[in-house]
Amino acid sequence: MAYSLKDLFASRQRKAADDFDKTIVNILSPYRLKDLCPAMREAPNTQEESLGEQLFKIRLAQTDAVRTAATMLVQKRYAWRGYKAGELRKEPNRITLLAHLGDEIVGSLNIGYDSPEGLCADERYREAVDALRAQGCNVGEITKLAIDENKGNKQVLAGMINIAYLYGLIHGVTDAVIEVTPRHRPFYERMLDFKQIAGEQYYEASKTNVVLMHIKLEHITERIKAVGGKGTASKERSIYPYFFSPEDQDGIMTRLKGETN
Repeated sequence: MAYSLKDLFASRQRKAADDFDKTIVNILSPYRLKDLCPAMREAPNTQEESLGEQLFKIRLAQTDAVRTAATMLVQKRYAWRGYKAGELRKEPNRITLLAHLGDEIVGSLNIGYDSPEGLCADERYREAVDALRAQGCNVGEITKLAIDENKGNKQVLAGMINIAYLYGLIHGVTDAVIEVTPRHRPFYERMLDFKQIAGEQYYEASKTNVVLMHIKLEHITERIKAVGGKGTASKERSIYPYFFSPEDQDGIMTRLKGETN
């Protein structure tokens, strides 16, 4: 089902995406990210007060200058935990999504698609990723996920991962993997239903140990059908209620397909 941009998200406090700056979707949200993950309360200078209603925009990174600004956020968020992060660069088979609050980047993630060059996860988990490939899975990955807890929020996090999921569907991805630190494994299990499929390996670039986690996109589809768009009306602890509703998914998918053709 196709939606006009005027009507898209009218029932959910989500406003029409604007074409001029390649914004994919706008999110009006009063929620704080620290309410989502208790571990994030350890972040220095995290605001205690409510953010109030703010308009966030999820966009594709289109220029080197924007990628450089996003790199600064990723490196800042990794550094306070003692980790390292490389630059965000334009690469084949890779897309960078950004969350903006005004002119400031407050969230970033990379989406990687499988290719003859492989995935980042192949460097540490080639056997596990090859096992998925051998089952006929088309594997994608999320890397360099970072949110500014002082200004981001649970709807922004959910919105970014939701858009990554839709891009995955467009590119034929059936399974997604992500490398996370062992201390963050419970968060991805509880909030997104990821499952660990391989043990700890040392990630030289980040100077930390990681584990490999996995989810099938058909599982995400099922969760969206069950609770997507329900927000605070849902009592469950995952972030799936903050994904777009099934009806909104159709409208966003139509928009994304138009831009990728």
